[in-house]
Amino acid sequence: MVEGAGTANELFTVVGATAYDEKIQNKKNHRKIPHRKKPVVSMLILGLIVTGCVLAPWVANHDPAGFYLTALNTPPNGEFYFGTDALGRDLYSIMFYGGRTSLAIGILGAAIIAVIGTVYGSLSGTLPDRVDAVMMRIAETGGSIPTLLMVLILSAIIPEKNIFTLSFIIGITGWFGMARIVRSEVRQIRNCEYVLYARCSGGGFFYVMWRHLLPNFLSAIMFVVVSNISTCITMESTLSFLGLGLPVDVLSWGSMLSLANRALIMNTWWVIVIPGLFLVVTLLCITNVADYLRREVNRQPSHL
Repeated sequence: MVEGAGTANELFTVVGATAYDEKIQNKKNHRKIPHRKKPVVSMLILGLIVTGCVLAPWVANHDPAGFYLTALNTPPNGEFYFGTDALGRDLYSIMFYGGRTSLAIGILGAAIIAVIGTVYGSLSGTLPDRVDAVMMRIAETGGSIPTLLMVLILSAIIPEKNIFTLSFIIGITGWFGMARIVRSEVRQIRNCEYVLYARCSGGGFFYVMWRHLLPNFLSAIMFVVVSNISTCITMESTLSFLGLGLPVDVLSWGSMLSLANRALIMNTWWVIVIPGLFLVVTLLCITNVADYLRREVNRQPSHL
């Protein structure tokens, strides 16, 4: 009997007995992978830029809307750190006050894209196949039209340009890709037991989406949500450069780049380089953070 018991103990293993050891070993192996390091430099630079924009009244050393007529087109010096433009405005102060506007448009535009894309994609993924096919054809048709063309058409229709209208124009024309991603995620989990139980219990669409669908695909769309911030900032700068964005008296990085043609003629390089440098560095930092989120999501196991 003793020999039989010993043989049984050797043949059978308690399920989950080594789960904790395997979890510790996986963490150690994950730490050894060099390409999954956090973008600390990008996060630090982005944090400094955002902090400077938030604390602009304390960081700026001149009135950003002031016209210093005795210092027109002054190169960077001890008084004007980044120089002045053709109107005599201090670029150092404008960079932080204007960054508020550009970042606000990026965040608001990305929020509009996320809300419309999430609701539309979730609705399409939960409806019958025929309705889903029609809704996806609409999204694909809208996505096939160049975004800049649609933004230009809406900019001509909506004459008033401010932070909210520009964010609305950019957001209403850029949600098609987000909707397709959300729809593909919802199609995988819409027949899960907890989703079916919530619907059979009388849960409405928004209740099921908020409590059961969104938590399951939120990590999958975080990369797109963060990337859309840089996309909206780029679109605002493009419109301002073309003269269809914010007016010059509204401070933003894009409105400063709209003075590029005059700056090239007058050979005032700092009017172009400094706003462009702020814009490019911010976009690169946001892209690196978004790429890190994408890699972290791909590393995690699926919950489906």
